Amino acid sequence: MFLRDAEGPYVRRGMSLEFERFAFFSDAVYAIALTLLVVGIAVPTVEDIRSTREMWDVLWDLRQEFATFFVGFAVIGRYWLAHHRFVAVLKAVDSRLLTLNLIYLAFIAFLPFPTALVGRYEQNVVAFIFFAGIISCVSALETVLFVVADRHRLLVVDVPREVYRFGIVASTLPVVVFLLSIPLAAATNSTVALLCWIVIWPLEALLERRAPQHAQLWRHGTQRAESPH
Repeated sequence: MFLRDAEGPYVRRGMSLEFERFAFFSDAVYAIALTLLVVGIAVPTVEDIRSTREMWDVLWDLRQEFATFFVGFAVIGRYWLAHHRFVAVLKAVDSRLLTLNLIYLAFIAFLPFPTALVGRYEQNVVAFIFFAGIISCVSALETVLFVVADRHRLLVVDVPREVYRFGIVASTLPVVVFLLSIPLAAATNSTVALLCWIVIWPLEALLERRAPQHAQLWRHGTQRAESPH
């Protein structure tokens, strides 16, 4: 559970109710956001319910909305994985981090709206800029959560400075890609700019391969710190 110490934060002691409330609430927001992505895709209406040609046509008209659904699912899923790893190395949560996490989750919960907006208005640059801007805010808040947790010693073990700098670079990489996609959308179209987000995954894999040796040692250290004594 979380026990309030002399300095104020709730310290993690095992996996009791208080820690589960923090983790499960975050997971619940992610689950709802992922579910709402498909709610934004309206079931099409066909005049002739027996016409296979008409059905294929209306489904084809929804191709952009299908594409944005899977892109949105992949993006939110990526954020869930990152948040899962972040929570795994926390030893305490103070009121500052709880508040920041709520702000972060507010943007996660809001993501289905700009995703649906881009799906419906695929060629509207403003819709894409709005989408890219919201996602950039989510990625930036990821970095803020990590920085605050490190500065206030809320992590299981101290992070080596080299690993800290690597973490900052890795967490800000998506922000750079999202922001660079905005002028690309203006120069080409929203579909091309949306597809360019795929480069985030190979770039993250490349960064992972070039991670400092201390990063692996730090991961082992967090695993030892989390294991029962």
